[in-house]
Amino acid sequence: MKKLYCISMCCILSFTALNAQKKAEDVLQKLDSQKEKYSSIAQNIWGLAEMGYQEEKSAALLQQTLAEAGFTIHTGVANIPTAFTAEYGSGSPIIGIMGEYDALPGLSQEAVAEKKSAGKAAGHACGHHLFGTASAAAAIAVKDWMVSSKIKGTIRFYGTPAEEGGGAKVYMSREGLFDDVDVALHWHPSSQNAASAAAALSNISAKFRFYGVSSHAAGAPERGRSSLDGVEAMNNMVNLMREHIPQETRIHYVITDGGKAPNVVPDFAEVYYYARHNRRDVVKNIFDRIVKAAEGAAMGTGTTMDFEIVNGVHELLPNLTLQKVVHHNLTKVGGIAYTNEEKAFADKIAISLGQQGADLATAKNVQPYKETARAYGSTDVGDVSFVVPTVGFSTATWVPGTSAHSWQAVAAGGTTIGKKGMMVAAKTLTLTAMDLFKNKDLVAKAKKEFLDRRGADFKYVPLLGDRPPALDYRK
Repeated sequence: MKKLYCISMCCILSFTALNAQKKAEDVLQKLDSQKEKYSSIAQNIWGLAEMGYQEEKSAALLQQTLAEAGFTIHTGVANIPTAFTAEYGSGSPIIGIMGEYDALPGLSQEAVAEKKSAGKAAGHACGHHLFGTASAAAAIAVKDWMVSSKIKGTIRFYGTPAEEGGGAKVYMSREGLFDDVDVALHWHPSSQNAASAAAALSNISAKFRFYGVSSHAAGAPERGRSSLDGVEAMNNMVNLMREHIPQETRIHYVITDGGKAPNVVPDFAEVYYYARHNRRDVVKNIFDRIVKAAEGAAMGTGTTMDFEIVNGVHELLPNLTLQKVVHHNLTKVGGIAYTNEEKAFADKIAISLGQQGADLATAKNVQPYKETARAYGSTDVGDVSFVVPTVGFSTATWVPGTSAHSWQAVAAGGTTIGKKGMMVAAKTLTLTAMDLFKNKDLVAKAKKEFLDRRGADFKYVPLLGDRPPALDYRK
Protein backbone atom coordinates (compact mmCIF):
# COMPACT_ATOMS: atom_id res chain seq x y z
CA MET A 1 0.00 0.00 0.00
CA LYS A 2 2.87 2.34 0.90
CA LYS A 3 4.59 1.58 -2.41
CA LEU A 4 1.37 2.26 -4.30
CA TYR A 5 1.01 5.59 -2.48
CA CYS A 6 4.55 6.58 -3.45
CA ILE A 7 3.92 5.66 -7.09
CA SER A 8 0.71 7.70 -7.04
CA MET A 9 2.47 10.71 -5.52
CA CYS A 10 5.25 10.47 -8.12
CA CYS A 11 2.64 10.41 -10.87
CA ILE A 12 0.90 13.46 -9.41
CA LEU A 13 4.18 15.36 -9.08
CA SER A 14 5.20 14.43 -12.63
CA PHE A 15 1.82 15.53 -13.96
CA THR A 16 2.10 18.82 -12.04
CA ALA A 17 5.59 19.45 -13.43
CA LEU A 18 4.48 18.65 -16.97
CA ASN A 19 1.44 20.87 -16.58
CA ALA A 20 3.63 23.75 -15.34
CA GLN A 21 6.00 23.24 -18.26
CA LYS A 22 3.06 23.25 -20.68
CA LYS A 23 1.78 26.48 -19.10
CA ALA A 24 5.18 28.12 -19.56
CA GLU A 25 5.38 26.98 -23.19
CA ASP A 26 1.90 28.34 -23.84
CA VAL A 27 2.87 31.72 -22.37
CA LEU A 28 5.98 31.92 -24.55
CA GLN A 29 4.07 30.87 -27.66
CA LYS A 30 1.55 33.62 -27.03
CA LEU A 31 4.41 36.12 -26.74
CA ASP A 32 5.77 34.86 -30.06
CA SER A 33 2.38 35.36 -31.67
CA GLN A 34 2.51 39.04 -30.64
CA LYS A 35 6.02 39.69 -31.92
CA GLU A 36 4.87 41.95 -34.75
CA LYS A 37 2.75 44.03 -32.41
CA TYR A 38 5.62 44.67 -30.00
CA SER A 39 8.11 45.17 -32.82
CA SER A 40 5.86 47.90 -34.19
CA ILE A 41 5.69 49.61 -30.78
CA ALA A 42 9.48 49.47 -30.40
CA GLN A 43 10.00 50.81 -33.93
CA ASN A 44 7.62 53.67 -33.22
CA ILE A 45 9.59 54.65 -30.10
CA TRP A 46 12.86 54.24 -32.04
CA GLY A 47 11.55 56.73 -34.60
CA LEU A 48 10.40 59.19 -31.93
CA ALA A 49 13.86 59.19 -30.29
CA GLU A 50 12.79 61.43 -27.41
CA MET A 51 15.48 62.46 -24.92
CA GLY A 52 15.25 62.21 -21.15
CA TYR A 53 12.20 63.82 -19.52
CA GLN A 54 10.90 64.68 -23.01
CA GLU A 55 9.52 61.19 -23.75
CA GLU A 56 5.88 62.27 -23.82
CA LYS A 57 4.82 60.26 -26.88
CA SER A 58 6.95 57.23 -26.01
CA ALA A 59 5.57 57.06 -22.48
CA ALA A 60 2.01 57.60 -23.74
CA LEU A 61 2.36 54.70 -26.20
CA LEU A 62 3.51 52.29 -23.49
CA GLN A 63 0.79 53.54 -21.15
CA GLN A 64 -1.85 52.94 -23.81
CA THR A 65 -0.51 49.44 -24.49
CA LEU A 66 -0.63 48.50 -20.81
CA ALA A 67 -4.01 50.15 -20.21
CA GLU A 68 -5.55 48.21 -23.09
CA ALA A 69 -4.25 45.04 -21.44
CA GLY A 70 -6.12 45.83 -18.22
CA PHE A 71 -3.47 47.60 -16.16
CA THR A 72 -4.23 50.54 -13.89
CA ILE A 73 -2.03 53.48 -14.90
CA HIS A 74 -0.65 56.15 -12.58
CA THR A 75 1.04 58.98 -14.49
CA GLY A 76 3.38 61.74 -13.40
CA VAL A 77 4.73 59.78 -10.44
CA ALA A 78 7.58 61.26 -8.36
CA ASN A 79 6.68 64.66 -9.87
CA ILE A 80 8.04 63.55 -13.24
CA PRO A 81 5.60 64.04 -16.15
CA THR A 82 6.95 61.10 -18.21
CA ALA A 83 7.31 58.63 -15.30
CA PHE A 84 4.46 56.23 -14.58
CA THR A 85 3.44 52.91 -13.06
CA ALA A 86 1.06 50.31 -14.48
CA GLU A 87 -0.35 47.72 -12.11
CA TYR A 88 -2.48 44.62 -12.22
CA GLY A 89 -3.66 42.43 -9.35
CA SER A 90 -3.53 42.92 -5.60
CA GLY A 91 -1.65 41.70 -2.60
CA SER A 92 1.70 39.99 -2.43
CA PRO A 93 4.04 39.12 -3.85
CA ILE A 94 4.57 42.36 -5.73
CA ILE A 95 6.89 41.87 -8.67
CA GLY A 96 8.14 44.98 -10.44
CA ILE A 97 9.47 45.18 -13.99
CA MET A 98 11.33 48.32 -15.04
CA GLY A 99 11.21 49.81 -18.54
CA GLU A 100 13.17 52.69 -20.08
CA TYR A 101 12.47 54.68 -23.26
CA ASP A 102 14.79 57.70 -23.46
CA ALA A 103 17.16 58.36 -26.37
CA LEU A 104 20.61 59.94 -26.48
CA PRO A 105 21.37 63.37 -28.00
CA GLY A 106 23.48 63.69 -31.14
CA LEU A 107 23.26 60.07 -32.27
CA SER A 108 20.64 60.22 -35.00
CA GLN A 109 21.06 57.30 -37.37
CA GLU A 110 19.07 55.43 -40.00
CA ALA A 111 18.67 51.66 -39.80
CA VAL A 112 21.42 51.06 -42.34
CA ALA A 113 24.91 49.55 -42.09
CA GLU A 114 26.75 52.80 -42.74
CA LYS A 115 26.87 56.02 -40.77
CA LYS A 116 23.90 58.03 -42.03
CA SER A 117 22.00 60.56 -39.95
CA ALA A 118 18.23 60.39 -39.84
CA GLY A 119 18.21 64.16 -39.37
CA LYS A 120 16.97 64.11 -35.78
CA ALA A 121 18.33 65.53 -32.55
CA ALA A 122 18.75 62.12 -30.89
CA GLY A 123 18.91 58.39 -31.45
CA HIS A 124 18.31 55.20 -29.47
CA ALA A 125 21.99 54.36 -29.08
CA CYS A 126 21.34 52.44 -25.86
CA GLY A 127 18.32 50.52 -27.12
CA HIS A 128 15.82 51.85 -24.61
CA HIS A 129 13.03 51.61 -27.20
CA LEU A 130 13.55 47.84 -26.96
CA PHE A 131 14.00 47.96 -23.18
CA GLY A 132 10.65 49.61 -22.45
CA THR A 133 8.73 47.56 -24.99
CA ALA A 134 10.10 44.16 -23.90
CA SER A 135 9.40 44.97 -20.25
CA ALA A 136 5.83 46.01 -21.06
CA ALA A 137 5.34 42.85 -23.14
CA ALA A 138 6.56 40.74 -20.24
CA ALA A 139 4.29 42.49 -17.73
CA ILE A 140 1.29 41.82 -19.98
CA ALA A 141 2.28 38.19 -20.54
CA VAL A 142 2.63 37.65 -16.79
CA LYS A 143 -0.73 39.31 -16.16
CA ASP A 144 -2.44 37.03 -18.70
CA TRP A 145 -0.83 33.99 -17.08
CA MET A 146 -1.95 35.15 -13.61
CA VAL A 147 -5.52 35.43 -14.83
CA SER A 148 -5.59 32.04 -16.57
CA SER A 149 -3.81 30.27 -13.68
CA LYS A 150 -5.67 32.15 -10.91
CA ILE A 151 -2.37 33.35 -9.41
CA LYS A 152 -2.63 35.90 -6.62
CA GLY A 153 -0.31 38.86 -6.31
CA THR A 154 0.59 42.06 -8.13
CA ILE A 155 2.56 42.66 -11.31
CA ARG A 156 3.74 46.25 -11.63
CA PHE A 157 5.44 47.94 -14.55
CA TYR A 158 7.63 50.97 -13.86
CA GLY A 159 7.96 53.49 -16.68
CA THR A 160 11.35 55.01 -15.84
CA PRO A 161 12.45 57.93 -18.04
CA ALA A 162 15.77 59.75 -18.37
CA GLU A 163 18.17 56.95 -17.45
CA GLU A 164 20.80 58.70 -19.54
CA GLY A 165 21.95 61.21 -16.93
CA GLY A 166 18.55 62.22 -15.58
CA GLY A 167 18.28 59.63 -12.81
CA ALA A 168 14.50 59.21 -12.72
CA LYS A 169 14.77 55.96 -10.75
CA VAL A 170 16.58 57.85 -8.01
CA TYR A 171 13.66 60.23 -7.58
CA MET A 172 11.22 57.32 -7.80
CA SER A 173 13.20 55.44 -5.14
CA ARG A 174 13.35 58.56 -2.96
CA GLU A 175 9.56 58.89 -3.20
CA GLY A 176 9.12 55.33 -1.92
CA LEU A 177 7.65 53.92 -5.13
CA PHE A 178 9.65 50.68 -4.75
CA ASP A 179 9.27 50.27 -0.98
CA ASP A 180 6.51 47.65 -1.13
CA VAL A 181 8.03 45.63 -4.00
CA ASP A 182 9.30 42.11 -3.27
CA VAL A 183 11.57 41.80 -6.33
CA ALA A 184 12.41 44.20 -9.17
CA LEU A 185 13.42 42.95 -12.63
CA HIS A 186 15.18 44.75 -15.46
CA TRP A 187 17.28 44.01 -18.54
CA HIS A 188 19.37 45.92 -21.03
CA PRO A 189 20.13 45.77 -24.75
CA SER A 190 23.64 44.56 -25.54
CA SER A 191 25.84 42.78 -28.06
CA GLN A 192 25.60 39.50 -26.14
CA ASN A 193 23.24 37.36 -24.09
CA ALA A 194 24.38 37.32 -20.47
CA ALA A 195 22.86 36.94 -17.02
CA SER A 196 25.92 36.95 -14.82
CA ALA A 197 26.10 39.11 -11.72
CA ALA A 198 26.44 42.61 -13.09
CA ALA A 199 28.15 45.67 -11.65
CA ALA A 200 27.75 49.40 -12.11
CA LEU A 201 29.66 52.43 -10.88
CA SER A 202 28.32 54.94 -8.42
CA ASN A 203 28.21 58.35 -10.02
CA ILE A 204 27.77 62.01 -9.10
CA SER A 205 27.39 64.58 -11.86
CA ALA A 206 27.29 68.35 -11.49
CA LYS A 207 27.46 71.60 -13.43
CA PHE A 208 30.01 74.14 -12.17
CA ARG A 209 29.23 77.73 -13.12
CA PHE A 210 31.81 80.53 -12.98
CA TYR A 211 30.96 84.24 -12.99
CA GLY A 212 33.46 86.94 -13.97
CA VAL A 213 33.58 90.46 -15.36
CA SER A 214 33.28 91.23 -19.07
CA SER A 215 35.63 93.61 -20.83
CA HIS A 216 37.36 94.12 -24.17
CA ALA A 217 39.95 91.38 -24.41
CA ALA A 218 42.46 93.64 -26.18
CA GLY A 219 41.45 97.20 -25.19
CA ALA A 220 40.90 96.73 -21.47
CA PRO A 221 41.89 93.18 -20.40
CA GLU A 222 42.95 94.41 -16.94
CA ARG A 223 39.32 95.24 -16.19
CA GLY A 224 38.09 91.74 -16.95
CA ARG A 225 37.90 88.62 -14.85
CA SER A 226 37.50 85.61 -17.10
CA SER A 227 34.97 83.00 -16.09
CA LEU A 228 36.60 80.71 -18.67
CA ASP A 229 39.91 81.09 -16.82
CA GLY A 230 38.06 79.77 -13.77
CA VAL A 231 36.83 76.74 -15.70
CA GLU A 232 40.24 76.02 -17.18
CA ALA A 233 42.00 76.42 -13.83
CA MET A 234 39.51 74.01 -12.28
CA ASN A 235 40.03 71.49 -15.08
CA ASN A 236 43.83 71.72 -14.68
CA MET A 237 43.62 71.06 -10.95
CA VAL A 238 41.23 68.13 -11.38
CA ASN A 239 43.50 66.63 -14.04
CA LEU A 240 46.45 66.91 -11.63
CA MET A 241 44.31 65.23 -8.98
CA ARG A 242 43.92 62.10 -11.13
CA GLU A 243 47.33 60.84 -9.94
CA HIS A 244 46.18 60.89 -6.35
CA ILE A 245 42.84 59.10 -6.43
CA PRO A 246 41.96 55.37 -6.53
CA GLN A 247 42.81 54.02 -9.98
CA GLU A 248 39.28 52.66 -10.48
CA THR A 249 37.95 56.22 -10.42
CA ARG A 250 36.63 57.79 -13.61
CA ILE A 251 36.26 61.56 -14.04
CA HIS A 252 34.89 63.16 -17.22
CA TYR A 253 33.99 66.72 -18.09
CA VAL A 254 32.84 68.87 -20.98
CA ILE A 255 32.79 72.67 -21.21
CA THR A 256 29.17 73.48 -21.95
CA ASP A 257 29.65 77.27 -22.15
CA GLY A 258 33.03 78.96 -22.62
CA GLY A 259 31.99 82.39 -23.82
CA LYS A 260 30.74 83.75 -27.10
CA ALA A 261 33.61 85.64 -28.78
CA PRO A 262 37.41 85.58 -28.40
CA ASN A 263 37.64 89.36 -28.10
CA VAL A 264 35.27 89.50 -25.13
CA VAL A 265 36.41 88.40 -21.68
CA PRO A 266 33.57 86.03 -20.79
CA ASP A 267 31.58 86.79 -17.67
CA PHE A 268 29.99 83.34 -17.59
CA ALA A 269 31.31 79.84 -18.22
CA GLU A 270 30.09 76.37 -17.29
CA VAL A 271 31.67 72.94 -17.11
CA TYR A 272 29.75 69.66 -16.64
CA TYR A 273 31.47 66.93 -14.56
CA TYR A 274 30.96 63.22 -13.87
CA ALA A 275 32.78 61.39 -11.06
CA ARG A 276 32.51 57.59 -10.82
CA HIS A 277 33.73 54.76 -8.62
CA ASN A 278 32.40 51.36 -7.58
CA ARG A 279 31.74 52.64 -4.05
CA ARG A 280 29.45 55.56 -3.34
CA ASP A 281 31.48 56.70 -0.29
CA VAL A 282 34.57 57.05 -2.49
CA VAL A 283 32.59 58.96 -5.10
CA LYS A 284 31.37 61.39 -2.45
CA ASN A 285 34.95 61.98 -1.29
CA ILE A 286 36.21 62.49 -4.86
CA PHE A 287 33.37 64.87 -5.61
CA ASP A 288 34.15 66.94 -2.50
CA ARG A 289 37.72 67.32 -3.78
CA ILE A 290 36.43 68.41 -7.19
CA VAL A 291 34.36 71.08 -5.44
CA LYS A 292 37.47 72.25 -3.58
CA ALA A 293 39.31 72.52 -6.90
CA ALA A 294 36.46 74.65 -8.26
CA GLU A 295 36.56 76.91 -5.19
CA GLY A 296 40.33 77.33 -5.51
CA ALA A 297 40.01 78.06 -9.23
CA ALA A 298 37.48 80.81 -8.54
CA MET A 299 39.67 82.32 -5.84
CA GLY A 300 42.75 82.26 -8.04
CA THR A 301 41.06 83.85 -11.07
CA GLY A 302 39.07 86.50 -9.23
CA THR A 303 35.76 84.94 -10.21
CA THR A 304 32.89 83.44 -8.26
CA MET A 305 31.48 79.95 -8.58
CA ASP A 306 28.43 77.91 -7.73
CA PHE A 307 27.48 74.37 -8.68
CA GLU A 308 24.40 72.24 -9.12
CA ILE A 309 24.34 68.49 -8.55
CA VAL A 310 22.51 67.14 -11.58
CA ASN A 311 22.45 63.45 -10.77
CA GLY A 312 23.82 60.92 -8.32
CA VAL A 313 23.39 57.15 -8.43
CA HIS A 314 24.41 54.24 -6.22
CA GLU A 315 26.50 51.33 -7.42
CA LEU A 316 24.64 48.10 -8.25
CA LEU A 317 23.92 45.68 -5.39
CA PRO A 318 23.99 42.11 -6.75
CA ASN A 319 21.61 39.34 -5.75
CA LEU A 320 23.02 35.94 -6.70
CA THR A 321 19.88 34.08 -5.61
CA LEU A 322 17.93 35.88 -8.31
CA GLN A 323 20.79 35.97 -10.79
CA LYS A 324 20.96 32.17 -11.01
CA VAL A 325 17.24 31.98 -11.74
CA VAL A 326 17.51 34.56 -14.50
CA HIS A 327 20.52 32.81 -16.03
CA HIS A 328 18.59 29.54 -16.05
CA ASN A 329 15.64 31.18 -17.81
CA LEU A 330 17.78 33.06 -20.33
CA THR A 331 19.54 29.79 -21.17
CA LYS A 332 16.16 28.12 -21.59
CA VAL A 333 15.02 30.83 -24.01
CA GLY A 334 18.35 30.97 -25.85
CA GLY A 335 19.80 33.60 -28.15
CA ILE A 336 18.93 34.52 -31.73
CA ALA A 337 19.74 33.22 -35.20
CA TYR A 338 20.27 35.64 -38.08
CA THR A 339 18.63 35.35 -41.47
CA ASN A 340 20.85 35.77 -44.56
CA GLU A 341 19.72 39.36 -44.86
CA GLU A 342 20.48 40.05 -41.20
CA LYS A 343 23.88 38.38 -41.56
CA ALA A 344 24.77 40.62 -44.51
CA PHE A 345 23.80 43.68 -42.46
CA ALA A 346 25.76 42.38 -39.46
CA ASP A 347 28.90 41.72 -41.51
CA LYS A 348 28.90 45.32 -42.76
CA ILE A 349 28.45 46.63 -39.21
CA ALA A 350 31.26 44.34 -38.02
CA ILE A 351 33.60 45.70 -40.71
CA SER A 352 32.83 49.26 -39.53
CA LEU A 353 33.95 48.09 -36.07
CA GLY A 354 37.27 46.81 -37.41
CA GLN A 355 36.24 43.16 -37.53
CA GLN A 356 36.34 40.81 -40.50
CA GLY A 357 32.75 39.67 -40.01
CA ALA A 358 29.99 39.25 -37.45
CA ASP A 359 30.43 36.70 -34.67
CA LEU A 360 27.07 34.95 -35.03
CA ALA A 361 27.83 32.49 -32.22
CA THR A 362 27.79 35.32 -29.68
CA ALA A 363 24.27 36.29 -30.76
CA LYS A 364 23.11 32.68 -30.72
CA ASN A 365 24.61 31.52 -27.42
CA VAL A 366 24.29 32.58 -23.78
CA GLN A 367 27.48 33.58 -21.99
CA PRO A 368 28.67 31.34 -19.14
CA TYR A 369 27.47 32.34 -15.69
CA LYS A 370 29.88 34.38 -13.53
CA GLU A 371 29.43 35.75 -10.04
CA THR A 372 31.85 38.67 -10.36
CA ALA A 373 31.95 41.49 -12.84
CA ARG A 374 33.90 44.68 -13.42
CA ALA A 375 31.89 47.84 -13.68
CA TYR A 376 32.39 50.40 -16.43
CA GLY A 377 29.17 52.42 -16.68
CA SER A 378 26.57 53.74 -14.26
CA THR A 379 22.82 53.32 -14.01
CA ASP A 380 20.05 54.60 -11.78
CA VAL A 381 19.00 50.95 -11.36
CA GLY A 382 21.70 51.03 -8.68
CA ASP A 383 19.46 53.02 -6.35
CA VAL A 384 16.59 50.59 -6.87
CA SER A 385 18.93 47.70 -6.01
CA PHE A 386 19.53 49.22 -2.56
CA VAL A 387 15.79 49.52 -1.91
CA VAL A 388 14.52 46.15 -3.16
CA PRO A 389 16.12 42.86 -4.32
CA THR A 390 16.93 43.57 -7.97
CA VAL A 391 18.18 41.47 -10.86
CA GLY A 392 18.93 42.06 -14.53
CA PHE A 393 20.47 40.63 -17.67
CA SER A 394 21.30 41.54 -21.26
CA THR A 395 20.38 40.17 -24.68
CA ALA A 396 22.02 40.49 -28.10
CA THR A 397 20.02 43.28 -29.69
CA TRP A 398 23.13 44.66 -31.43
CA VAL A 399 25.67 43.09 -33.74
CA PRO A 400 28.30 41.34 -31.57
CA GLY A 401 31.16 43.69 -30.82
CA THR A 402 29.02 46.83 -30.92
CA SER A 403 29.32 49.21 -28.00
CA ALA A 404 26.46 51.16 -26.53
CA HIS A 405 26.14 54.86 -27.42
CA SER A 406 27.28 54.30 -31.00
CA TRP A 407 25.65 54.79 -34.39
CA GLN A 408 26.01 51.04 -34.96
CA ALA A 409 23.81 50.40 -31.90
CA VAL A 410 21.16 52.80 -33.20
CA ALA A 411 21.20 51.13 -36.61
CA ALA A 412 20.82 47.55 -35.35
CA GLY A 413 18.14 48.64 -32.89
CA GLY A 414 16.02 49.78 -35.81
CA THR A 415 16.18 46.41 -37.56
CA THR A 416 14.81 42.93 -36.98
CA ILE A 417 18.06 42.06 -35.19
CA GLY A 418 17.10 44.38 -32.36
CA LYS A 419 13.52 43.10 -32.27
CA LYS A 420 14.65 39.47 -31.99
CA GLY A 421 16.83 40.27 -29.00
CA MET A 422 13.94 42.23 -27.51
CA MET A 423 11.68 39.17 -27.61
CA VAL A 424 14.37 37.05 -25.91
CA ALA A 425 14.34 39.62 -23.11
CA ALA A 426 10.53 39.64 -22.88
CA LYS A 427 10.46 35.85 -22.56
CA THR A 428 13.22 35.76 -19.94
CA LEU A 429 11.51 38.41 -17.83
CA THR A 430 8.22 36.56 -18.12
CA LEU A 431 9.62 33.19 -17.02
CA THR A 432 11.47 34.79 -14.12
CA ALA A 433 8.40 36.63 -12.86
CA MET A 434 6.39 33.40 -13.10
CA ASP A 435 9.01 31.61 -11.00
CA LEU A 436 8.79 34.32 -8.35
CA PHE A 437 5.01 34.18 -8.18
CA LYS A 438 5.07 30.39 -7.86
CA ASN A 439 7.90 30.09 -5.34
CA LYS A 440 7.57 32.04 -2.09
CA ASP A 441 10.71 30.41 -0.71
CA LEU A 442 12.70 31.85 -3.63
CA VAL A 443 11.44 35.35 -2.85
CA ALA A 444 12.25 34.89 0.83
CA LYS A 445 15.77 33.67 0.03
CA ALA A 446 16.37 36.63 -2.27
CA LYS A 447 15.20 39.04 0.43
CA LYS A 448 17.50 37.48 3.01
CA GLU A 449 20.51 37.81 0.71
CA PHE A 450 19.50 41.40 -0.04
CA LEU A 451 19.39 42.35 3.65
CA ASP A 452 22.65 40.53 4.39
CA ARG A 453 24.49 42.33 1.57
CA ARG A 454 22.99 45.74 2.27
CA GLY A 455 23.75 45.60 5.98
CA ALA A 456 21.52 45.83 9.02
CA ASP A 457 22.21 49.53 9.62
CA PHE A 458 21.78 50.68 6.02
CA LYS A 459 19.72 53.78 5.38
CA TYR A 460 19.02 54.83 1.82
CA VAL A 461 20.26 58.37 1.19
CA PRO A 462 20.13 59.59 -2.43
CA LEU A 463 23.41 61.05 -3.65
CA LEU A 464 21.54 63.88 -5.36
CA GLY A 465 20.08 65.03 -2.05
CA ASP A 466 16.63 66.58 -1.82
CA ARG A 467 16.71 68.50 -5.10
CA PRO A 468 13.56 68.26 -7.27
CA PRO A 469 13.73 66.21 -10.47
CA ALA A 470 16.16 67.85 -12.90
CA LEU A 471 13.70 67.97 -15.79
CA ASP A 472 15.91 70.45 -17.66
CA TYR A 473 19.22 68.69 -17.04
CA ARG A 474 19.93 68.62 -20.79
CA LYS A 475 20.12 72.42 -20.91
